[in-house]
Amino acid sequence: MRYIPKQKDGSVVPLPWPVAIYRRWNHLAWPLEDDATRNDIWLDRLGIFVGFLIFCLHNEVDFHYLLAYRHDIDKMLEGMPTYLILVEMQIRCFHLALNKQSFKQLLKQFYANFYVTPLMDSALYEDIQRQMQPTRFNSLNYLAALLNFGFVPVLNIIYNRREMLYKQVYLFDNTVWYFYYPLIACNYWVGIVIDSMLFGELNVLGEFMMHLNARYIILSRDLESLAARCITKNKQRQHLAYEFKLELKQLLRRHFELTAFVASIEKEFSLRIFFSFSFSTGLLCALGFKAYTNPLGSLVYIFWFAAKFFELLAFGMLGSTLQKTTDNLSTMYYSCGWEQIMYHSPNEQENVLMMKLVKQAVQINATPVSLSGLNYFHVTLEAVVTIIQGAFSYFAFLKSMR
Repeated sequence: MRYIPKQKDGSVVPLPWPVAIYRRWNHLAWPLEDDATRNDIWLDRLGIFVGFLIFCLHNEVDFHYLLAYRHDIDKMLEGMPTYLILVEMQIRCFHLALNKQSFKQLLKQFYANFYVTPLMDSALYEDIQRQMQPTRFNSLNYLAALLNFGFVPVLNIIYNRREMLYKQVYLFDNTVWYFYYPLIACNYWVGIVIDSMLFGELNVLGEFMMHLNARYIILSRDLESLAARCITKNKQRQHLAYEFKLELKQLLRRHFELTAFVASIEKEFSLRIFFSFSFSTGLLCALGFKAYTNPLGSLVYIFWFAAKFFELLAFGMLGSTLQKTTDNLSTMYYSCGWEQIMYHSPNEQENVLMMKLVKQAVQINATPVSLSGLNYFHVTLEAVVTIIQGAFSYFAFLKSMR
């Protein structure tokens, strides 16, 4: 029932394991197949509506906990990370739930036109897998954090108590069995949805960026060998500049297609990137404070802090890699060998037109490609370092207030 990405020839794409888990675990975010029945669609919408109500309930009881312990900074900060991530995920998950169709179209376009397969270029494909290893490995940190929350029911049985997975205060007696068991099940469901969203969307975006980066590398290689190919192919020098111009226009069209797809990614993910980065400072601060003040009793916060920290670093590195590759393309257009064409071509009129096209190509592609959060910041290592610096500044302030 859920959409399975396919390549242009109809073959199923082998999804990386974090994306495969994301597809299976997160019914809020992942779209349905094109042939989904009306009942499937209504069931999916009902699941989204019920999920929204569960998130609202958790939002309320998590916030009541913060209010109840607002005068105790240590206890309040125990509930702050789960509340922050809950609010962030409620915004991101349900924004995606409302835009499933556009997300599916983006996946279709990516896997049909921009996905780099091993048969296409095995070396580039291996580079992509190597570049994606940090994000996939970091997914294990998020799973470890979720697993630590899952130990709560075991401790409840050992110590004969009925605590929730997260720090929450209810306005009714939630320890009564007919309230407790449905609520603890909702706790588990929210944890699974949030965890899969955290590492799933990161890996989807990482796949988009690194495969696009590979496409830009292929484009730069074709630009580098453009003049030599034209000279070899065209024995009649009178039409050499004209043929070079046609080939260059083809490469420009490929470049424009890549740029248009980046714009589609930006439109789809910009809001969610903004909230992800915006909440990261407070989240890192709260997680770091709890891990520092009580390291033995805060194992879940340590895993969670490590996951968030390395997620930002991996995301920043992927963004900087894409930006660096595209930043070199304007130079590649200038260095595409036009001077060799000028030397061999006797057609002065075509030479002038060719030079104008090269100049336009350099000017149009002078700006490097990068994703942004509502144009407020760009996904680069510099932006990540700024977030981490802000988090540690707040951490030092909380430490002085304790």
